Amino acid sequence: MSSVPPRRLVVWCPDWPVVAAARAADLGPLVPAAVFAANRVVACSATARSTGVRRGMRRREAQGRCPELVAYEHDPARDARLFEPVVAAVEDVVPGVEVVRPGLVAVPARGPARYFGSEAAAAEKVLDQIDAQVGVECQVGIADGLFAAVLAARRGQVVEPGRSREFLVPLAIEEIDQFTDRLTERGAAELAELVDLLRRLGIRTLGEFAALSPADVATRFGRFAMLAHRAAAGREERPVLRRRPSPELEVAETLDPPVDRVDQAAFVAKVLADRLHARLAELGLACARLGISARTEHGEELHRVWRCAEPLTPSATADRVRWQLDGWLHGRGRERRPTAGVGLLTLRPEEVVGAGGLQLDLLNAATGEADARAGRAFARVQGMLGPDAVLTGVLDGGRDLRDRVRFVPWGDERRPALDPDQPWPGRIPAPSPSVVPDSPWPAVVLDAQGRPVGVTERHRLTAAPRRVEVSGGRSREVVRWAGPWPVAERWWVELLSDGAGQTAPVAQLPPRSVVRMQVVLAGEGGSGGDDLDEGEVALLLVHEASRWWVQGAYK
Repeated sequence: MSSVPPRRLVVWCPDWPVVAAARAADLGPLVPAAVFAANRVVACSATARSTGVRRGMRRREAQGRCPELVAYEHDPARDARLFEPVVAAVEDVVPGVEVVRPGLVAVPARGPARYFGSEAAAAEKVLDQIDAQVGVECQVGIADGLFAAVLAARRGQVVEPGRSREFLVPLAIEEIDQFTDRLTERGAAELAELVDLLRRLGIRTLGEFAALSPADVATRFGRFAMLAHRAAAGREERPVLRRRPSPELEVAETLDPPVDRVDQAAFVAKVLADRLHARLAELGLACARLGISARTEHGEELHRVWRCAEPLTPSATADRVRWQLDGWLHGRGRERRPTAGVGLLTLRPEEVVGAGGLQLDLLNAATGEADARAGRAFARVQGMLGPDAVLTGVLDGGRDLRDRVRFVPWGDERRPALDPDQPWPGRIPAPSPSVVPDSPWPAVVLDAQGRPVGVTERHRLTAAPRRVEVSGGRSREVVRWAGPWPVAERWWVELLSDGAGQTAPVAQLPPRSVVRMQVVLAGEGGSGGDDLDEGEVALLLVHEASRWWVQGAYK
């Protein structure tokens, strides 16, 4: 059996998420626009790129580089719905269309090349058909294998038969980005980690990656990298020998009454997806290419095949069915839409692989489903309330408790501003307080005679603490205490000030001098021993600006 992959003709619509969003909003192609997911750029228009906007850039940075940038939220359903007319136009010219993702379709190249006389003639016919029916910009590429054909389409190139490996060798390692199904957040995240790791190892091109031993790739990088390694070497993403799906795996549902609303069809799609994957699981299989068929009440037949780099999960299957039905019912031209509701919906796995191709989470039934759902929910809240509505904590460096935790908007890079692993002399040792208030609580520390306890210029207590009153409440007895520990920060700022008291520009914060102390307050049951008794509470007190404050509580 020949090791050369079959010839593929791929149609690529550049920046399709932006094109779809702009068409839905009736905006022109020259308006600078970008699509955001989790506060990062997923795709941007050529006009936006000319101002410095790039994919993966944070929203604030993108809007800073292009203030007039029109921002859209990522909507895969919108992308699939508006891409359906493009798929239908390709299908009018060549059969066997497979949707890789919205903006990218693939068909076998052998049949169209024979019918139209050559591969170049077939590509030209497809372009003319799309331009006449849809009027969107697209490019066509032909090569051996899907991955090489996708990269050829991005360059508008026809690679000669048997030359795909030579075509891939000099391309940058970042081109692997076109291998994965970017509809899945997990796939995109794994891919970004793989590219970053390969670059740090000195691997800069697809040829250098393909030259690595498959055994070494599998051992060092894992199964996901093995699929990318096969693609980079000009081979099929999965081995040529595949299992032929049994007709018994097909699942169908009769809809009575027929449905013409996407939300109704989506419910049926989820039920069918669960049934399909339950059958596959019984046989130890996973679906890699999914066929979706629908028949209307008037006998109209609709069929589409979706190809995925990763085996599908139940939710991913349901998503594709919902997107496809939305495209059929609402995304096509009015004259091409079905004249009746969908009465029969069928799902059939066109290609299956061993269940080992789908690595499941130890605690969840589907790989990364909980994380993916949470990420989509966070991004939706940000879209409604703004980027700062959803924050995540990052462990940072510093001595103060409030300095050690920094909150960043969801989707922004979670990198500490200061190294938290540095020694940081004067930092409170572990364990850290279990409660850290947003604003410190005011406190009063009293001695045995009921007089306030202060701090001298030499950072000594004026008396031993006996009672503590927090936020004007009832005072409680101090059963144990430790300290004080003085900390002076940014003292060097004063050395940079001039005679008029003005500090140099490098001084962003004023000097800070505090004294810390830990106390254990007795509960209603009385004093305790070595461990906290019932009702006792330990506090971290800070003396600053001539007052005591509660910066944290240990119980």
